[in-house]
Amino acid sequence: MIDPIAFEIGPISVRWYGILMSTAILAGTFLALREIQRQGINEDKFMNILIAAIPAGFIGARLYYVLFRWDYYSKYPAEIPAVWQGGLAIHGAIIGAFLVGALMVRYYNMNFWQLADIVAPSLIIGQAIGRWGNFINQEAYGYEVDPEKVPWAMWIDGAYRHPTFLYESLWNLMVFFLLLWLRRQHFIKRGEVFLGYLMTYSVGRFIVEGFRTDSLMLGPLRAAQVLSIVLILAAGALLWYRRKKDQNRIFR
Repeated sequence: MIDPIAFEIGPISVRWYGILMSTAILAGTFLALREIQRQGINEDKFMNILIAAIPAGFIGARLYYVLFRWDYYSKYPAEIPAVWQGGLAIHGAIIGAFLVGALMVRYYNMNFWQLADIVAPSLIIGQAIGRWGNFINQEAYGYEVDPEKVPWAMWIDGAYRHPTFLYESLWNLMVFFLLLWLRRQHFIKRGEVFLGYLMTYSVGRFIVEGFRTDSLMLGPLRAAQVLSIVLILAAGALLWYRRKKDQNRIFR
């Protein structure tokens, strides 16, 4: 097991989780800025949107997790801000960043779908990097397996388990390259890279979630799987509707 604390500076402990989250944000921002420059979009406005959307994403991620674990956090409210211990839900991050980002885009009178297509690859590569923080924190792992039957199983929390963080990280990496490829295709219309992100990520998350032991539950159902189905259907329906109405323009 890797020590969750990367190094210490006096009384301050710097954790790998925070380093990986920061790396994910920096990588995603760098990638998006390159495309912003290529398309000639105002960089200052875009950075202002990011400055608002990134904290909103973290707040949304934590609130989503806390709400689904309220039985615990209602007894220990002092632990609600303790994000360094883990407990960030990506669906909450997407919702929080989406809401604030959409408001900022409207304020600046920019094209939402154009910017959504630009940030989609950044989101998924950030998720691919961030999942390794779950491994270091020994969370988001799968159920116990026989290593002879599952030779790629990893020793996590006292047993050989499905490395679900690795499954999702690899899936996200494949989606990342798919989105980069789609963004360069002439048949892709504005907004479809982002919708493709929602659908392809959700397919992988639905499958991987079935192996996890720590899923947030919505009654008897896994919340992530329910939301994944909703996103797949909603994004697919919106893609079909926009194609049918032909109200969008070619991305490039």
